[in-house]
Amino acid sequence: MDVALAVDVGGTKLAAAMVDRRGSVLVRGQVPTPRGAGPETLWQTLVDLLSATVAQLPGSAPVVVGVGCGGPMAPGGETVSPLNIAGWRAFPLRARLAAWSGLDVHIDNDAKALARAEGWIGAARGRRDFLAIVVSTGVGGGIVLDGRLLDGASGNAGHIGHLVVEPGGRTCACGARGCLEAEASGTAIRARYGVAAADAPVAARVRTGTLVGRAVASVATLVDLPLAVVAGSVALGYGPTFFEAAQAEVDRSCHLAYTVGTRILAAGLGGDGPLVGAAALGWAGLDADP
Repeated sequence: MDVALAVDVGGTKLAAAMVDRRGSVLVRGQVPTPRGAGPETLWQTLVDLLSATVAQLPGSAPVVVGVGCGGPMAPGGETVSPLNIAGWRAFPLRARLAAWSGLDVHIDNDAKALARAEGWIGAARGRRDFLAIVVSTGVGGGIVLDGRLLDGASGNAGHIGHLVVEPGGRTCACGARGCLEAEASGTAIRARYGVAAADAPVAARVRTGTLVGRAVASVATLVDLPLAVVAGSVALGYGPTFFEAAQAEVDRSCHLAYTVGTRILAAGLGGDGPLVGAAALGWAGLDADP
């Protein structure tokens, strides 16, 4: 049985899984992302996690590695500089993983990986035009148009977290003010309300959904897509409160004929989406390799 080693690199946690060609997660593991750690400490933490995850499935060595990582990054993930992991700036993740594993390694933005997963076996299955969003420690996105996942000139297309939704708002890690990530991410919620995102008051949950809906309406209008699927610990943790507020804002903002009816749905794969997407990225890269 072929299995992919799927990796999800985030600001709060590092996760890994062994995933088969049907998208089934066979085994998994995760550890907290070390706060304030340097590049080699982060690397060793990741390697230890991957080794432990592979060891859970004896006799089934992975044949490819797929990685979803916070951005931005250089094309192909040759180097990564996730805004929420200060210890990695231009870190050569692909080369380091290839040397460690001896396998082909394919890396993309974590939200673009989610888009692959949701379009494959999730809430957007069979849809040719949709937006996938992760609302967690940070906020990321991936755009599928005409059945094709958009990459952009440097592979960073879809960064919805850096649309300005509150002009003059909080300063974002990217340097701008009022970005969606600076206003609606788990990091931003903690800074604004003084509590972890999971403990935020109802008003914070409604505001978070409203701001995400505002960004979705802008993207839907710009690129003519009728669906957004949303994952991430903040969005899924807030549940109906978040999704009802997001949909209400989309309904308030989308009045052109082609945008009326744009929907926001919870990601169908729940917390497994980024890992299934990382595996899908690996499978796609492996199958395209001559």
